[in-house]
Amino acid sequence: MKVLCHTDVNFAAKLLELMAASSLFDPEIEQRARAILQDVYLQGDEALLEFTEKFDGAKLTAEQLAVTQAELMAASLMADESLRAAVAEAEKNIANFAKKSLRKNWQTKNSHGASVGEKFDPFQRVGVYIPGGTAPLVSTALMTVTLARVAGCPEIVVCTPCGKDGSLNPALLFAARAAGATEIYRVGGAQAIAALAYGTHIIRRVRKIFGPGNAYVVAAKRLLVGHVAIDLLPGPSELLVLADETANPKFIAADMLAQAEHGSGHERVWLVTTSAKILKAVDGEIAKQSPGLARREFIQRALEANGWLIQVKSLADGVALANRLAPEHCEVMTRNSRKVSEGILTAGAIFLGSWSPTVLGDYVAGPSHTLPTGGAGASFAGLTVDQFQRRTSVVEYNRASLKKAWPAVKKFAELEGLGAHGRSAEIRK
Repeated sequence: MKVLCHTDVNFAAKLLELMAASSLFDPEIEQRARAILQDVYLQGDEALLEFTEKFDGAKLTAEQLAVTQAELMAASLMADESLRAAVAEAEKNIANFAKKSLRKNWQTKNSHGASVGEKFDPFQRVGVYIPGGTAPLVSTALMTVTLARVAGCPEIVVCTPCGKDGSLNPALLFAARAAGATEIYRVGGAQAIAALAYGTHIIRRVRKIFGPGNAYVVAAKRLLVGHVAIDLLPGPSELLVLADETANPKFIAADMLAQAEHGSGHERVWLVTTSAKILKAVDGEIAKQSPGLARREFIQRALEANGWLIQVKSLADGVALANRLAPEHCEVMTRNSRKVSEGILTAGAIFLGSWSPTVLGDYVAGPSHTLPTGGAGASFAGLTVDQFQRRTSVVEYNRASLKKAWPAVKKFAELEGLGAHGRSAEIRK
């Protein structure tokens, strides 16, 4: 862990290091992702099979890319009662939260007496990426696919990487099916994003792609904007804890370790505190708690690369730093945490107080855990159900309302020198 204090002579310079570009904008990762996209564009399923063998160690045929109904049934039969209960509990909260965010059609009259409004239709075919690898994210299936189902998307296509034997985690399959997936393919990485965007013989193209992933997945999504719509840029996990002297060091350390354990090595965690005592205690707790964790090697790699313990002069300075970093998750462990959080304007999700660890948002609270990372939170919000809806404006004039609009239309057409524009209205008078 790197330690930084506002009294350090190089504090400002170190803050710039802290702000360094994340893996979202690594030129080497972008170059490799671009090459993968090009290969899938040119070679389709053949490229998918080659990359699946290269990156996942699984030698498949094109026919094996799609998960069969028999596999889904087998996964369902394997699901025990505790898994079924956990999936049902999380899905209920996620669906209820999503229903509150659905956008509804509306219309009104404008100054001409014409009817104007908006209609919101579900995207007819969407792609959802679910990370696998060292940690098959069963919860991500619920946090993405459920929203697509609530929005009414009729075709929900899931891509997720397989193991060396070509298998997929049965709990992940069960959750994806329970949430509403209509197709599932055993393909991961940037190549999966390419297949969803361009389409192949086996995987038909989608209209919009959702879901988190590693640095290569996120780079692919960013490069494909225009070929397909995307949700946001949810990359390797991040957590910023803003704390004062009232915070519990054990809780802070546990939460930082949890977000560092995903395994890519690009995870980022920050403690920002006004208290030197808390900073020192958290450092000690991280050292104390780490040895007992199964994924301590992944954690150590992430903490060494992107783990920071920062003492700031005031909570106001801490809030300002949080806004500059735009973290994926932001825990506020201070007095009057809700009041303090009002100044945080760029976080993907905010967790208030000592009893709201980020893991609740990861799994069961209700809001989707698909959130912007790498500073993208300054421009992007987290995943919401309305992102699965396509907005269309609707305009209906009659003869009387068109006549009322004519003087203004005539003036604009004259100003812009677009006579045919004016005539298209005038001819109807």
